Amino acid sequence: MNANLLHDIIFYVMYAALAIALVIIIERALYFAYTQRQARKLEQALTLDVRRTADLPDELTQRNSLPLAVISPVLEQKHRAGDREAIGDLIDAQYLLSKPLMARGLWLLETIVTAAPLLGLLGTVMGIIETFKALAASGVSEPSLVSAGMGTALYATGLGIAIALLCLVGNNYLQSRMERINELLKVLLIRAGAPTSRPENGNREQWVDSEAPRYA
Repeated sequence: MNANLLHDIIFYVMYAALAIALVIIIERALYFAYTQRQARKLEQALTLDVRRTADLPDELTQRNSLPLAVISPVLEQKHRAGDREAIGDLIDAQYLLSKPLMARGLWLLETIVTAAPLLGLLGTVMGIIETFKALAASGVSEPSLVSAGMGTALYATGLGIAIALLCLVGNNYLQSRMERINELLKVLLIRAGAPTSRPENGNREQWVDSEAPRYA
C-alpha cells in the first residue's frame, strides 16, 4: 500500500468523522430541546394534587419523553403508598438511569476531538512522503512542484484541526444543555416523590419540596 493511497484513505476517514459528528450534534441538540420543553411542562403540571401518572394532563402522557419515563415509576410507587426510603432509593435509581440516555453518542464527539488532529497529522506525513517519492522518481527539482505537494499534504492537518474545533464547540454546548436538563430532572423526581396534599389515608401532609427551585 503506497503513501498516496493511505493519504486518500485518511481524508475519507476524516470526512466520515465530520459527517458523524454533525449528525450527533444536530440529533442531540433537537433531542435536548424537546426533552427540556417537556420537562418544563411537567414541572408546571406537577402540582400538590398529582399522585400518579394518570393525574397528569393528557398532552404530557400521550407523547413519550424522557422526563415522563423518569418520574412515572416514582409517581406509581407513591400512589401505592410506598415507604419514604423506598421512594428515595427509586428517585436515585431513576436519576442514574437517565444519565446514559442523555449522554448517548457524546463519547464519539470526544473521540473525534482527540483523533481528528492526529489523523490530519498522519495524512500530512503520508502526503509529504508521497511528494518526495514522486520528486525523486521524476528527478524534477522545481520549487513550485514541491510547494504544491506540500500544500496538499498540509491540508490534511488543517482539516483535522477544523473538525476537532467544531466537535469541541458542539460537545461543550451539548454538555452544558445536558447538565441543565439533569438538574431539572432531579427537581422533577424530588417533586414527584414528595408527599401530596391529598393523601388517600386522610393525613394532610405538607409537600416537603414545594420550594424546590425552578429551572429555565
